[in-house]
Amino acid sequence: MTAHALPRRSLLAGAAGLGTALALSASATATAGSAQDAAPRRFPPNWPDAEPYGTADARPDLWPRRDNSFVLPLELRPRDRERGSVWMRDTYVNCFQVDGRPLYVATGTTRVPGLDAAAPWNDGIFVWLAPSLGGPWRLADTSRIRPDAEKGKVWSPEFASENRPGRTVVAPWQQYWYDDRFGKRGEVWAPELHHFRGRWYIVACMGDHSRLVGSFMLRSEGGVAGPYRLVEGNLDKPFGDPFIGGPSFVEPGAYHHIDGGLYTEGGTARLVLHNNLYAGFRDDMEDIVPATGLPQFRQSPYSPEPYLEGAHVFKYQGRYYLVHAAWDRTSTKPDGGTRHAYDPPGPGRVQYQYNAVAAVSDRFEGPYSQRWTAGVGAGHNNFFTDHRGRPWATFFRNPNFGYWADPSRVAEAAVPGVVRLEWTGPQGGRLYVSRRGRGAVGEGGR
Repeated sequence: MTAHALPRRSLLAGAAGLGTALALSASATATAGSAQDAAPRRFPPNWPDAEPYGTADARPDLWPRRDNSFVLPLELRPRDRERGSVWMRDTYVNCFQVDGRPLYVATGTTRVPGLDAAAPWNDGIFVWLAPSLGGPWRLADTSRIRPDAEKGKVWSPEFASENRPGRTVVAPWQQYWYDDRFGKRGEVWAPELHHFRGRWYIVACMGDHSRLVGSFMLRSEGGVAGPYRLVEGNLDKPFGDPFIGGPSFVEPGAYHHIDGGLYTEGGTARLVLHNNLYAGFRDDMEDIVPATGLPQFRQSPYSPEPYLEGAHVFKYQGRYYLVHAAWDRTSTKPDGGTRHAYDPPGPGRVQYQYNAVAAVSDRFEGPYSQRWTAGVGAGHNNFFTDHRGRPWATFFRNPNFGYWADPSRVAEAAVPGVVRLEWTGPQGGRLYVSRRGRGAVGEGGR
């Protein structure tokens, strides 16, 4: 099997979702064809920047909507049947060429039956595969690797019994543990699946309830379904250095940089860590270089800079896009109106939407432009291109806080969604969620 990556990074899925996918595909194809025939080609404009810098754009035009997005019709596991769809956070989708045909992959953070969140423990990483973005989406066939395990589960702390001398599947710091406060602890977050130099890799993060919190990488010794083992650089700890972070129950020294992502270009592979760090990989892909004291992206922070998550880099049309997840927090302006901004937590500030913010550069390292709101409610996602080279983003609708946590909406949260992106051309240089309207913007995006 040979494969190479294309350039990276409504619960009504079923027939309606598939129909939407096909409609979007046909529309995008027609639009692309018309644009190529036209001379000169016209691109949608950049919206004027919201002022001051750090103001969030909350317009519905930047939301995933029925006309620009759909929920992937992933094959259901037994745990999903009551809900009728897969509960997922941190949705990740990508497309690769395998033996001359497109192979779409999907994964994300999932929960175990009986828990309403992916904490204080979950049971690992599941992978779905499809020949097209609209499906059919099937769980990866892991039956030959673990005949008695749940189909599609490619890695889990449960697999610690598979450790052998010279081959570690689950490190001690990744294994389940117990305390009087939480009981069973240890969860894996935000997995990504990549293909590089003919081998499959998964980059993921052990979450807040783990012995150590931070990012790690697995490499397959077979195909996309595995079996996977841990790389050498993570045998004792996550990537990078520890720092003070996370909730109060995380012990000092246990927290490392989270949400690791793999960025590949040609024969080069790099690790991206939240929220401003990166590193190269050794040629054997067993550890990063440097292992500590990592360099930082040159970017344009907000003032003050809030906590950001889900950092990744996506290259499109020759330029690099650094994408973060940031909370749009609402507050009351002096005139009584509503302010939308990427503010840190504070009195009178209410979490509203978990957004995707992006910045662009001519170089991977930066300097990056000022950020803009690329998608409302589309935070902690990834950007990717389909097999025709058209850009998309994922979303999941955050069920913990804000708009989608409202009891009237939470049933539609935590979904494996994808939304079409639009590019504003070589002069504008921005990627947005495909917009419905393109009016002027003021403070708060109103």
